Amino acid sequence: MSNAAESIRKKFHKELFTPFAHAVRDYQLLQEGDRVAVCMSGGKDSMLMAMLFQELKRHNKYPFELVFLVMDPGYRTQNRELIEANAANLDIPVTIFETEIFDSVFHIEKSPCYLCARMRRGYLYSKAQELGCNKIALGHHYDDVIETILMGMLYGGQIQTMMPKLHSTNFPGMELIRPMYLIREADIKRWRDHNGLRFLQCACRFTDEHCNLDEEGRSESKRLEIKNLIAKLHEINPSVEANIFRSVENVNLSTVICYKKDGVRHSFLENY
Repeated sequence: MSNAAESIRKKFHKELFTPFAHAVRDYQLLQEGDRVAVCMSGGKDSMLMAMLFQELKRHNKYPFELVFLVMDPGYRTQNRELIEANAANLDIPVTIFETEIFDSVFHIEKSPCYLCARMRRGYLYSKAQELGCNKIALGHHYDDVIETILMGMLYGGQIQTMMPKLHSTNFPGMELIRPMYLIREADIKRWRDHNGLRFLQCACRFTDEHCNLDEEGRSESKRLEIKNLIAKLHEINPSVEANIFRSVENVNLSTVICYKKDGVRHSFLENY
């Protein structure tokens, strides 16, 4: 067992494994007989997710299978080698497949990140299905969720959230799950730093050449603006993150002017 795995069981059990297990249980993310493609980008979140799945499988009372899937969208050699070295060090048996996504989006000036994300998701679904999986797992965490809520409100003029699980519209029978949904990013960083680990940050060629990066390797973006805003609000109200998260659990339709259900817009006037 690696030191990083042992630290999950001992030092970080409450902060990492407990919320991971709660998300799996509360949102019914796993069922007996599932075969899950644990999708790993090489960053801290997805690498930790893989280890938490290994720990869950050690504990779990019903059978399910795991495939640790890494898509290489065109990484530079040193980035690919870092992923492989970390996987070996952490005892994660990865399956790596290659695509040319970076080459496809590199010369697109408008929204290359959006197109890249959509293409990545499609390739992951396709490969997972090919390997006999019925679910893919992504490493989005609690902070991603609350940032998405605020981004939708402040920049998109809508109330929505990043769901803990979704049925695929383009790959029938496939489902996306987010078992890191209740884990705080600060706890992921503490686990990483405690074990002296170095993971892949943003390895996109577009980001490398065109954007300024923050300390975590993210581009200076709207998401970073929201992250900084939440940090400032936390100084005034330490409960702000939990309140943002709960806001989409406590929607009162009697006080909402309009809402959409299955693509159909409804007004409060319909039942006034």
